[in-house]
Amino acid sequence: MPHRHPKEKYQNYWRKNLQYLAILLTIWFSVSYLFGILLVDQLDRVRIGGFGLAAASFFPAIVMGIFSRRMNREGAITGMIIGITFTAAYIIYFKFMHPELNNSDHWWLGVSPEGIGTLGMLFNFASAILVSRFTPKPPRGVVEMVDRIPSGAGKAHELSI
Repeated sequence: MPHRHPKEKYQNYWRKNLQYLAILLTIWFSVSYLFGILLVDQLDRVRIGGFGLAAASFFPAIVMGIFSRRMNREGAITGMIIGITFTAAYIIYFKFMHPELNNSDHWWLGVSPEGIGTLGMLFNFASAILVSRFTPKPPRGVVEMVDRIPSGAGKAHELSI
């Protein structure tokens, strides 16, 4: 394979990133338009705890991915799966399978389906930390990137591709 000049390498890298960005923005706009404008009346009648699902699945992975040098792929994925599975199961049980039980007498620890995302988030954090401690450390490049984030990510040309 011929050796490419570093400038060409970075230009190709950013060109590809901009292509991905354009695709993702198109998807984002289309989904937002569909659900936020065309289906807004139908969706206004549905309340299933979307914030709780997001908090239980993605939030811990994002936070630990930024601030934890030890968090790895296995831990993040396990945490997300456990957090969203627990939270979704709880919501589905009380909202769809047994709505007649959806009251404080039957809720676990007195937590409603709308608030269960907080516990799902804690399960996510705990399982992600535990799994990441017993699986291989993240690659050196990832650890170096995490080290740079709190003090500034540095210039884009410092990225290794």
